[in-house]
Amino acid sequence: MIAQIKYADVEVGTELPAGSFPVTRATLVRYAGASGDFNPIHWNEKFAKEVGLPDVIAHGMFTMAEAIRVVTDWVGDPGAVVEYGVRFTKPVVVPNDGAGALIEVTAKVAAKLDDNRVRVDLTAMSAGQKVLGMSRALVTLA
Repeated sequence: MIAQIKYADVEVGTELPAGSFPVTRATLVRYAGASGDFNPIHWNEKFAKEVGLPDVIAHGMFTMAEAIRVVTDWVGDPGAVVEYGVRFTKPVVVPNDGAGALIEVTAKVAAKLDDNRVRVDLTAMSAGQKVLGMSRALVTLA
């Protein structure tokens, strides 16, 4: 795949289309199976509360992966993301109510760099709280 977005067509401040990603307990079970991360804080409400959490929480790497989808969907090529990092600031709490949680992600071009690369800054929120800090991706554009 090749990036669909042209470097010349973006400016600092260009906003990417936002994304909303639902998370249920079933989502967490599927992710645990795929990742091999069966830590009980991600599926056992009793255990999560015993260790001081408000409820079951989403895997940090799952949250990170959902957030970058805004960038990969925008650029049209997941391979165009050459660097990505975040700080985990708050957990995504996933209640067992059938609805679960929602991760809401916005992003914008924060800098134009050499070699057709841009830095994209992301904001990921859940239940009104920022769940990822310093969320940044370097992306090579066409």
